[in-house]
Amino acid sequence: MERLLLRLVINALALYVAIGTGLIQGIQAQNTQWWAYLLLGLIFALVNALVRPLLKLLTCPLILLTLGLFTLVINAALFWLTGWIGGYFGFGYSVAGFWPAFLGGLVVGVVNAVMTMLLREELKREPRR
Repeated sequence: MERLLLRLVINALALYVAIGTGLIQGIQAQNTQWWAYLLLGLIFALVNALVRPLLKLLTCPLILLTLGLFTLVINAALFWLTGWIGGYFGFGYSVAGFWPAFLGGLVVGVVNAVMTMLLREELKREPRR
């Protein structure tokens, strides 16, 4: 349970860096409160768990042809989809085109990877009983 909550906080922080800081032009948040980023982190985790494997399977030839670079396009699509789904609940974000979505997906991926490396021991720890 602790690992799940830690992953949720990492996703929320990564989405905050991409959306809430204004780092990327073309991304507008509907709600900038802290709980909105937590809910977006949950949606992002669900989208990555359910949609990403299907997209990777369907685009496997493109991923191989581009030596893995097409996964960045998949990240952009999943970033856009997260904002679109969150928009239906009033706490999403809008993305004005491919390049803001691409940069948003890239920022989320980098922040997620850095935070996962920094918190590696906490994520590997055995759950308490």
